[in-house]
Amino acid sequence: MDACVIGIDIGTSTSKGVVVNANGHVLARAEIPHATSFPQPGWAEHDAEAVWWHDVLFLVQQLIPQAGGVQALCISGIGPTVLACDANGTPLRPAMLYGIDTRASQEIDELHAYYGGETILSRCGALLSSQAIGPKVRWLQRHEPHVWAQTTHLHMLNSWLIQRLTGEYVLDHHSASQCWPFYDIRRATWIREWCADIAPHITWPRLAWPGEIVGRIHAAAAAITGLPVGLPVLCGTIDAWSEAWSVGVQRPGDVMLMYGTTFFVVEVVDTLRLHPAAWGTRGVAPDSFTVAAGLATSGAITQWLQALTGAPYATLIAEAAAVPPGSAGVMLLPYFAGERTPIFDADARGVYSGLTLQHGRGHLYRAALEGTAMAVRHVLSALQIPGHRRFVAVGGGTKGSLWTQIVSDVTGVVQEIPQETIGAAYGDALLAAQAVGMAPAGSPWNATATLVHPQPAHVARYDALYAEYLVAYPTMREHMHQRATWQRQEYGDAIL
Repeated sequence: MDACVIGIDIGTSTSKGVVVNANGHVLARAEIPHATSFPQPGWAEHDAEAVWWHDVLFLVQQLIPQAGGVQALCISGIGPTVLACDANGTPLRPAMLYGIDTRASQEIDELHAYYGGETILSRCGALLSSQAIGPKVRWLQRHEPHVWAQTTHLHMLNSWLIQRLTGEYVLDHHSASQCWPFYDIRRATWIREWCADIAPHITWPRLAWPGEIVGRIHAAAAAITGLPVGLPVLCGTIDAWSEAWSVGVQRPGDVMLMYGTTFFVVEVVDTLRLHPAAWGTRGVAPDSFTVAAGLATSGAITQWLQALTGAPYATLIAEAAAVPPGSAGVMLLPYFAGERTPIFDADARGVYSGLTLQHGRGHLYRAALEGTAMAVRHVLSALQIPGHRRFVAVGGGTKGSLWTQIVSDVTGVVQEIPQETIGAAYGDALLAAQAVGMAPAGSPWNATATLVHPQPAHVARYDALYAEYLVAYPTMREHMHQRATWQRQEYGDAIL
């Protein structure tokens, strides 16, 4: 069999793996869904053993029989996450997830007041938000001191899996650049004094670039996984950036739009660009930079609607496609888990408005697609990303044409849809192939399959709706915050 590499990505609700040969051909693929826990309003967690490690074992066992001559393994996943562990890498509590976990609002305000927002932005590349790990570390110290007392290592998903497989404690520079406010984005190193201030007694991982070989499968991991002893393991990264790599979003001016459980925007830039409504990060390639933004929910809302109605996705999409632009007056503010960029409001809440007894599930579904498209336009406008850039659409939401068409109609941008849309796992495989010499740098594995152009007939309608969308949030903000406060007071640890 051909020499090949394995790429694995652990997502918010699904994990995927691929076996890929030197030409970029997918020889095998596997996938497994998993649950995200929401034990209290504003909390979002994964059990590292039951989700991350379980899914890696399942995917490897599915893929290995179809792979011959495996040369390397690379794993990416959601982030930034906070997994408190002891020195052996044993988790002490479930991992706190990225920006959809909004529990540390008080700690965000405290750290901003202590260090100063402008100082944090200049030194770290972003203001603190629910995406930041520093406030969650402070939350852990305050609310679970018994856990904090045992914590010596803080892991992200990919660093924990690297340690489980190789024994190495290492994190990639891109993921580290999202460890706000612990990483100096200009110097590409830990800010030792802030690390000591906020997280005393923590041992910090060594840093490597995504795509570097950082360890090899040890005997214990080989016995459990079936992977060969000594197999090179690469330093992966956060899934959105691996996915961007998979579709060639690697040059300044390239922009990725990722349709997933959440929605992510990543723009590659030639120099560090700071913006208070976005996240400045290190890129995948050494010494590169990106500007990123993300919605807290997108595909999660369509999943919620599908579960609520019980209708198959194909039926919901067909019904939504039959509804004209504007959803017959129904509008959605898609803040079901608060919102990340550009409003950074953990207490924002989802709102359907304009409903009548004549509206059906097709109207609700189309309004959800339009609401997330409006949020994407809001992000692009806040980041001042011009419409003439190269936009590449990726993720599960690109499989049907309706959502991508609505986003192009609302934003006015042309989107490229690549041939292979399996996502970050494919980017992991590309990084692995490049690391072991199976594929050259800049290898064109993933060509464009289709282009999505804005429909001129819909532009004026969506421009008018966007103006209404921008007004709706400030108008509703106080009411949203009252609802959020009431939910915390009344529901306690119940699942909403």
